[in-house]
Amino acid sequence: MRKAKIISCAAFVLGLMLISIGMTIQTNINEKITYTKKVNEKSTTNLNMAVAASNADAVFKKETINNNDELNSAEEKDTPNDLLKEISLETAPASVIIPPRVEVYDGLTLAELSDKINRNLGNDYVAGKGYLIASECLSRGVDPYIAVAILLHETGCKSKCSALTRTCNNVGGQKGAPGCNGGSYKAFATLDEGIVGFISNLQINYFSKGLTTIETIAPRYAQSSAWPAKINWYVEQIRAN
Repeated sequence: MRKAKIISCAAFVLGLMLISIGMTIQTNINEKITYTKKVNEKSTTNLNMAVAASNADAVFKKETINNNDELNSAEEKDTPNDLLKEISLETAPASVIIPPRVEVYDGLTLAELSDKINRNLGNDYVAGKGYLIASECLSRGVDPYIAVAILLHETGCKSKCSALTRTCNNVGGQKGAPGCNGGSYKAFATLDEGIVGFISNLQINYFSKGLTTIETIAPRYAQSSAWPAKINWYVEQIRAN
């Protein structure tokens, strides 16, 4: 009888222990299930937030691209086409050689001397012959101012050229054959030939013989004693102009 009670008590205690262990295990299982649900819910929430953020970012980028495209389009419309073209710049040479100034007479270059003579020839028949006169005088060693002064005095071309000049292209009052209209003054086929013949005469018969001033030229060139003063006046006019 006593033994049966002991066994019954042991069985009761063992039953309580089993029940307690079962409850503990069930509690742990329930906690794990709850934790797992919470983790899953949190993961789902985070994933949804990430997806939403990604979608928002995509929308933002798309709007930004569209805005930039619109801005660029507006700028292209507002920007002149000339500003969009490549600017081509000329490249200066590494070294530029500037020719030296060559003065040929009275501190003047040949071009300047020619212009000066042209300013003194007037607007009549011999106008514009400055370069021919300057180049011929320099090549033959004849003073250009003296030659032009004699030409202006003998022809009257400062205002209106004489009939001898207009008819026979004689610009220096030279005599010789063929004669102009059968006379003693020489005729030339063209005005240029007349100018060259005049300067050639000064070279051969005067300057090459040392007669290089108006005073030394005068006795052989003209009979008038007033001739030197008149030629000097012309020379001063030429030099000052």
